[in-house]
Amino acid sequence: MSNDMGAMTWAMAAGGAPMLPVYAILMWVTVGNSLRFGTTYLKITTMGALASIAVTATFNAYWRDNPFLVLTLACTTILVPAYIHSLLQRLQTAYVREQEANLSKSRFLAQASHDLRQPIHAISLFTACLRSAKLGPEELGMVENIDRSLQSVSRLFKSLLDISTLDSGKVEPRFEPVAISDIIEDVRRQNAEAAQRDGTALRVRACAAIVSADRALLTTMVQNIVNNAIKYAPGRPIVIACRRRGDRLAIQVYDRGPGIPEADQAKVFDEFYRVRRRGDKDIEGVGLGLPIVRRLGTMLGLQVMLRSVPGRGTCVSIGNLPIVQAQALSAPPRALDPSPTLGGLRVLLVEDDEAVLRATASLLQTWGCQVQAEPAIPGTVSEIDLLVTDFELGSGVTGTDCIAAVRRLAGQALPAVVMTGHDEARVRVDLGTMDVPILSKPIRPAELRSVLVAARIGMRTRPAPAG
Repeated sequence: MSNDMGAMTWAMAAGGAPMLPVYAILMWVTVGNSLRFGTTYLKITTMGALASIAVTATFNAYWRDNPFLVLTLACTTILVPAYIHSLLQRLQTAYVREQEANLSKSRFLAQASHDLRQPIHAISLFTACLRSAKLGPEELGMVENIDRSLQSVSRLFKSLLDISTLDSGKVEPRFEPVAISDIIEDVRRQNAEAAQRDGTALRVRACAAIVSADRALLTTMVQNIVNNAIKYAPGRPIVIACRRRGDRLAIQVYDRGPGIPEADQAKVFDEFYRVRRRGDKDIEGVGLGLPIVRRLGTMLGLQVMLRSVPGRGTCVSIGNLPIVQAQALSAPPRALDPSPTLGGLRVLLVEDDEAVLRATASLLQTWGCQVQAEPAIPGTVSEIDLLVTDFELGSGVTGTDCIAAVRRLAGQALPAVVMTGHDEARVRVDLGTMDVPILSKPIRPAELRSVLVAARIGMRTRPAPAG
C-alpha cells in the first residue's frame, strides 16, 4: 500500500496535468483496500491519499496554480471514504444480526429436536413392546403404521439436528483408521427394516480396506445417501459398493430409481430443494439429506459426486478417502451372529426421563433381560452384566460420570451403552473412549437389540478375571 501510494504521488507530482487521471487510481486503491481489509485500512488509506494530494500540491506548479482543483480533490478524498465507511458499518451491523439470527435458529432447532426426541423415543419403545404382545392382525397392522410414522418423524428430527449442529460450527472432525466394511455393514443394518418394508433389495459389495476418516461423520454421509435411495427408489434394488482409485477409495450407492433430470442435478445439494413434478407422489423429508452430505464432505476433504440418468437410476459417490491399509476389495460383509439371545442378561438401566425409563425397561424385559431400572446413579449395584445409560442425567451428571461410578461400585470394567439425543461426536469426546457404543435417540428397537447382542457376544469372548 505504501509503494502504491508513493508511486502515484511521484507520478502526479512529476507529471502535472497529463497525470491528473492517476487520482482516479488513487481513489480506487483507497476504496478497494477498505472493502478488502475493513474500516481500519479505510482510515489509513484516506490519510495516505490526503498526504499524497498535499505532497503533489507542494511540488507541482500546475496543482499550485489551481487551488480549487486541489480543494475539490481533497473534499472528494474525504467524502467518498466517509460514505464508504458508513456503508461498511451498516453492512457489518446487518451481518452480525444475520449471524445472530442463524445461531438462534440453530439453537432453537437443536433444542426443539432434542426435546421432541424424548417422547418419540419413548413411543417407539412402547410400540416395540406392543408388537411383542399378543395382538390380532388388525391391531398389529395399526402398530406397524404407528411405528412407520414414528420412523419418518425420527429421520426428520435427525436431519434438523444435523444441520443445526453444522450451522453452530462446533463440529470438529476426528480422523482415525476406519474399516469401510464396518461403516457399510452398520448402514445396511440400520436400513434393512425400512428397505424390507418398501420391498427394496439392499445389496452390499463391501471391501476390507481401512481409510482415514471420521467414523461418525462418514457413517452419517452414507446413511443419508442410502436413506434417499430407499425413499426415491422404492421396490428397486440398491447397491452399496466400493471403488479403488490408486491410494484413494470411493463409496458408491447405486439405485435404479426414476433418476434426476439434468437441470435438477446441481440443485439437489441446495438446502430444502426437492425434485418435484406436477402429480408426483408426496415423499417424506424436507430436502436436507444431500446438502448435509455435501457439507460434511467439504469438512472432511471428500468429493461428493452425483451421476444420474432419467429412467435408469442414480449413483452418488463419496470419493477421495485416503487408504491407510489396503486389503481385498471383495471381502464379504461381517454379519452379526444371530444365535445368542438376551434371555437372562442382567442390565442396569439409568435414565432420568420417567417415560423413557419405563418404556426401555419394558422392552428389555420383553426380550428376557433382568432389568434394574434407576432414574439416577444408584448408591448400590446388584450383580449386573451391562450398563445402559442416558448421557444427560440432570444436575450436571453425564453418562461418563455414571459409567465411572457404576464401574467403581461393581469393582470391574462393566461394558456400557450410552443413549443420547445430542451430537454423537460431542458425546464421544466426553466419554474419551471408542469402546462404548453410542445410540442416537430416537433409537430403533432393532438397533438397540443388535448392540445388546453384540455386547453379550463380547462378554462370552472376554477372558474371565483372575482369582
